[in-house]
Amino acid sequence: MESIFSTDRIGKKTVFILAAAICLLPFVNGLEALLAGFLLVQFTGNPFEKYTHKAIKLFLQISVVGLGFGMNIHEALEAGRQGFLFTVASIFITLIVGLLLGRYFSIQRKTSLLIAAGTAICGGSAIAAVSPVIKANENEMSVSLGTIFILNAIALFIFPVIGHYFNLSQQQFGLWSAIAIHDTSSVVGAAHTYGQEALQIATAVKLERALWIIPVSICAGLLFKNKKAKINIPWFILLFVLAMIISSMFPLLQKPALYISEFAKRCLVLTLFLIGTSLTKDALKHVGAKPLLMGVLLWLFISATSLFVIVQFV
Repeated sequence: MESIFSTDRIGKKTVFILAAAICLLPFVNGLEALLAGFLLVQFTGNPFEKYTHKAIKLFLQISVVGLGFGMNIHEALEAGRQGFLFTVASIFITLIVGLLLGRYFSIQRKTSLLIAAGTAICGGSAIAAVSPVIKANENEMSVSLGTIFILNAIALFIFPVIGHYFNLSQQQFGLWSAIAIHDTSSVVGAAHTYGQEALQIATAVKLERALWIIPVSICAGLLFKNKKAKINIPWFILLFVLAMIISSMFPLLQKPALYISEFAKRCLVLTLFLIGTSLTKDALKHVGAKPLLMGVLLWLFISATSLFVIVQFV
């Protein structure tokens, strides 16, 4: 068995750490970091695989809270207000269409609900919140997370390209990415690539959307007759709101708040690098054809529908 102290393993760890450190430099953007992580893991593997998932979650939360220091609470509330009805309609439509697709492809009901919830609300966070409520097993969770994760990675590449192709405004792209991209990390990453205004709108709308984890989890518990299940609430959203309030209400803190916001953006780029390193061949194989097909069709449906509505009415 290979020793953890072998030259080969130490070399891989060194390369991994150096690549991660380079992603913190100001000239590296999110898409480059994601691609670098993906390519690196195909050739050298991920020597920190068992820690990567926890690191992604931690760095994402730090990034989101830090980005709050660079946003104005009044502008965020206005963005949330404009996207509220759109958010509610898209969540319920996505959940219904997702369950129908799952039934059509004869996918296990819990798996299809998890994929639908991840697509409708906030990707992996929604799946993590709903899974214990419906008593999903490890296989159902991993298939759902794998499906959502693959589509998230694709969205980071193609959404900015599509946005520029249709000449979407900053407001339009921010709203579209918040509605149609699954995970908060990918939403923020794509919007960050598109522009500062898009980033602010996308973050505000997506985090407002994430709060729907609570009612959806309650409904899922009733559907699967598990009324006593504990619901995981994304508390870091409250810290994000607090950061916006501090930066908006205290002018003397605006300069240090700006530095914190810039650090958060670099932390986000590092998060995208780690996401890329998680996209291994084994992860792709484990998902399976039917759940992936369901996830793709559901994602295409909500992406195309929301884009049409935004272009026509926003």
